[in-house]
Amino acid sequence: MAHPQEARTAEPERMLGLAMRRGAMGRCPNCGEARLFTGYLKVKDHCPNCGEAFHHHRADDGPAYVTILIVSHIAVAVMLSVYTIYRPSSEVMIAIFLGGSLVASLILLPIIKGAFVGLQWAKRMHGFGQGGEDRPNEP
Repeated sequence: MAHPQEARTAEPERMLGLAMRRGAMGRCPNCGEARLFTGYLKVKDHCPNCGEAFHHHRADDGPAYVTILIVSHIAVAVMLSVYTIYRPSSEVMIAIFLGGSLVASLILLPIIKGAFVGLQWAKRMHGFGQGGEDRPNEP
């Protein structure tokens, strides 16, 4: 009987950086060809190109937390600088930074979610390590 650690080393290594980059670009972390999302944030159940299953991903609230963290840190630094240099009114500050934060969040959220799915795939987390038994296109 093979030791569980030996079974893991027999599987081909998945490159973390490449998988996260592919996911961030909205592509399948395995093949990099097909689209990862069916809509704005809905991840496809399977890759139509290579058949990799994505239905078991667990990118729940993590992408939202990271998006908020990034956008808020940048917005606060820029807001402080703009206020110190130009001293605009409160209404102008609220309008500009509320709109800017909203747009930045909407742009970053699918990028970060795709990177999360790529991370989980590369690290064989949450069902991504079953060796392809979920692939519908393979006999």
